[in-house]
Amino acid sequence: MAYLLNSVDWLLIWNIVYFTVVALVCLRIIYDTGSTSKTLAYLLFTIFVPFVGIIIYFSFGINYKKRRIYSKKLVKDEIFLQKLEHRVETYSAETLAASNTQVQGYRELVKLLLNDGLSPLTGGNRVKLLLNGEEKFPEVLQAMREARHHIHLEYYIIEDDVIGNQIKDLLIQKAQEGVQVRFIYDDYGSRSIRKKYVAELRAAGVEAFPFHRVRFLLLANRLNYRNHRKIILVDAKIAFVGGINVADRYINHPGESKRLYWRDTHLRIDGPGIYYLQYLFFCDWNFASGQMLPPHRRYFLTPPLPDGHAPVQIAASGPDSPMPTILFSLLQAIYLAQEEVLITTPYFIPGEGILQALTVAALGGVKVKLLVPGISDSALVNAAAWSYYDDMLHAGVEIYLYQKGFIHSKTTVIDGTVSMVGTANMDNRSFELNFEVNAVVYDTDLSQQLRGIFYRDLEHATKIDLEAWRQRPRLKQLFEKLARLLSPLL
Repeated sequence: MAYLLNSVDWLLIWNIVYFTVVALVCLRIIYDTGSTSKTLAYLLFTIFVPFVGIIIYFSFGINYKKRRIYSKKLVKDEIFLQKLEHRVETYSAETLAASNTQVQGYRELVKLLLNDGLSPLTGGNRVKLLLNGEEKFPEVLQAMREARHHIHLEYYIIEDDVIGNQIKDLLIQKAQEGVQVRFIYDDYGSRSIRKKYVAELRAAGVEAFPFHRVRFLLLANRLNYRNHRKIILVDAKIAFVGGINVADRYINHPGESKRLYWRDTHLRIDGPGIYYLQYLFFCDWNFASGQMLPPHRRYFLTPPLPDGHAPVQIAASGPDSPMPTILFSLLQAIYLAQEEVLITTPYFIPGEGILQALTVAALGGVKVKLLVPGISDSALVNAAAWSYYDDMLHAGVEIYLYQKGFIHSKTTVIDGTVSMVGTANMDNRSFELNFEVNAVVYDTDLSQQLRGIFYRDLEHATKIDLEAWRQRPRLKQLFEKLARLLSPLL
């Protein structure tokens, strides 16, 4: 009997301790999580999924933005910072005034990126569209071969495969020639290169650092906060940015039918449009390396090009941002649309803001077309995305499922005059949790190219019919609605 009483006592003590912990965690979730939907999701997990819910929250839900663990402020002198802000504002105002009326029609977007992220509007740029790895990598390799002063790389995924080793060998060669080579890689996304590959780079004189060192891949508590950026900078003259990582699967070889076709988009920028990309790299470099590399003028001297005509601005955000700049820039662009919004994204879990913006645009007579994968690499993410389609279809949004392969492009084209190309998907992870970067190009030529490519991609897509969509099996719809409940966590 005494043993039984002791067991009951221990059970009572255990329950008291457990429920106290749950209560404290719930209080922390309420205090620390800004989004109502995320708060409710984490509360439900914590209360109704014993132990696992708490582990999920502490693994993925800590609000590192508020806690500022990613403090990467490059300019710490407040007086100098005020002078810099004034100079950037003056420069952007002059660029805007010298731009055509089409660019001036987006002054609200220009000012948003300037005020929120201090991202200058730059003129005199050449911007080249690169489709898929087969167009991107020859350009990248050639630009790096011609480097004379520095090469800066920042990537989410670089793999130890054929193209990955071509990049590695070239970086080693350039470092041995005396070129400064700095390389930031995401320790989770680029986990295949963490040992031998990186060791070979360092042995040859390449400075290489993980953005976050992940000690235990399966238990890492910051996997949500990934450096999803893909940036290459060469000699403060050329920049590459977009959705294409460094891996063989991004290259579609002619005549090869067995491997999944990979559809993606990247940009090459020549001119002062690289300023803010260089600034981002310096911030991330000092954080990842622990160094205090000063933003020397040598890295920011790119003049406007005589034959450059594209105004460029950069939208960047992450857990270190005071505001979700990329989300705000997309919302502003959609609300400024008069005729057409064309969006391509591999992951569409939009949240209320984007969902409402697209719905309002469509109801207001703007043609809104969304191109998403018909072949997805995540059944759960796809199901969550599908749960949003019914309301948008009802509002008049046209949704197309790409069938030729996997579409990984992240592009937005507004009225054929302004376009966004970058790393950010249309989901909470990109807007709130990852470090992302988009190029905003106020150029009709590039926008019309992207518009043409969008419609060309539609030739390999099937349009969703609202009535047929509503006839999906009830069980399938239930799974989608359940997946939607998890969308703040995806």
